Amino acid sequence: MQTRERRQAIIVLDFGSQYSRLITRRVRELHVYSELVPASATLEQLQSQERLDIRGFILSGGPASVYDEGAPLCDPAILHSGLPVLGICYGMQLLAHQLGGHVALANGRREYGPATLETLFDAANDAQLFRIFAGIDATSAQTNPLDQPPTTNAIRIPVWMSHGDSVDQLPAGFHTLACTESNPVAAIASPQGLVGLQFHPEVSHTPQGKQVLRNFLYRICGCEPTWTTASVIDESVAQIRQRVQGERIISGLSGGVDSAVASLLAHRAVGDQLTCVFVDTGCLRAGEREQVVETFSRHLHIPLVVVDARERFLAKLAGVSDPEQKRKIIGAEFIRVFEEEAALLAKEGGSSAFLAQGTLYPDVIESTSHDTAATATRIKTHHNVGGLPEDMQFQLVEPLRLLFKDEVREIGLQLGLPEEWVWRHPFPGPGLAIRIIGAVDGQKLETLRAADAILIEEIRRAGVYRELGQAFAVLTPLQSVGVMGDLRTYSSVVAVRAVTTGDFMTADWARLSPDLLGRISHRIVNEVPGVNRVVYDITSKPPATIEWE
Repeated sequence: MQTRERRQAIIVLDFGSQYSRLITRRVRELHVYSELVPASATLEQLQSQERLDIRGFILSGGPASVYDEGAPLCDPAILHSGLPVLGICYGMQLLAHQLGGHVALANGRREYGPATLETLFDAANDAQLFRIFAGIDATSAQTNPLDQPPTTNAIRIPVWMSHGDSVDQLPAGFHTLACTESNPVAAIASPQGLVGLQFHPEVSHTPQGKQVLRNFLYRICGCEPTWTTASVIDESVAQIRQRVQGERIISGLSGGVDSAVASLLAHRAVGDQLTCVFVDTGCLRAGEREQVVETFSRHLHIPLVVVDARERFLAKLAGVSDPEQKRKIIGAEFIRVFEEEAALLAKEGGSSAFLAQGTLYPDVIESTSHDTAATATRIKTHHNVGGLPEDMQFQLVEPLRLLFKDEVREIGLQLGLPEEWVWRHPFPGPGLAIRIIGAVDGQKLETLRAADAILIEEIRRAGVYRELGQAFAVLTPLQSVGVMGDLRTYSSVVAVRAVTTGDFMTADWARLSPDLLGRISHRIVNEVPGVNRVVYDITSKPPATIEWE
């Protein structure tokens, strides 16, 4: 990111790959700003955004075949813009297809999983074409070699493949850079900076993939490493000041890192024009309210108002089972509380026209379809994106809207947020209300709060808290037969969920030790009244989401 008005950017066109968001993250990890846009975006639309200095494009993978009727295409103007283009998997096939090459069913050369890539040209003597593979050590990269001896100065690297189609005729001006044992055309390039890779450099299963992306960004696109934590903070602060123009801001503060960082950025921008409002909905984790007051009022010295709204939220949620309805009710009620607090603050010194909140890029992606691929569907409504009432009186300030979780944590540390808070597991805005399957009431909340506290305590004690992306308990609507003290019980079932993840767009279930799971289960059934069974969720995302509702 740059402090001047225009920001160097790489645009990722989303053709529906499960890795599209990961590509965007990987580019940012290399200190170049990147945005994910629909595949249907045109060059004219993208270049009309004066804030962006577009240096190149990446075409993502996708589930379609380029020769199918209705397959998504790229705006031809992008391919003829003179700017570098990197096509990955479907993106490579699309590059070849739209520029006059040919793509066909692989006919026995399908590749799913690990493969070994071998370059075909002499990388030392064909440096212009081979910029994409520059800096990769041919000796250390020789893992699982092909049966044939390598060509002069060839490099062999392990890569991750996932394709059923292949390029069998190159467009004019292109050269084949690499092959695999099953695929004679695994990487292509033209001297003009158009590159196609049949493998996925963005995934961890391609160990040299980060260097490949670095080469595209710096050697081919000519980018500079300007997307840094310090520059993000500077630009966010400047944007907030320009936006609010001296008005007061209310910040919706929860116990999570997202709203905390958004509040800290707003406070750095406007100082005491900011008032943080923490709403106790009754759906909080154990100790949440006390931690927020201690950190913001006593440690960071930021103006904070605590609103006890437990009764009104539970009254609104009474009898409501549908999770989307819960989210919308909670989102709307939050706004009503903020509006009431703004009215009270106005009597003391000016109206509050702006509401700051910690909306993240994944929140936006999961809540809307128009921000990503045209074929994307809404997975769930986030209370601070799709759950806001249409008659809301505030204008939103969302300094984190284009950031991923790892970027937010880095900013939090830079702004002085305590490390314990920065690395605290995410907690949804609706809170425990969407971790109770079915209708919510006070007794269920107490049961779940106690079970969740035990889970987190045991995970911390085992020393694995920081290894996990998220861990929590879910109160299911199921009841099961049990026996306690020689008496029959018919009590609730609690599900435990723990995942590992880098970006929360995908996640895998955590392989917690049997001993740890045993301690968690033993304590919950013995210490939490009304629970006699604990189960462990071993589903990844996808196909599941991290939360149950």
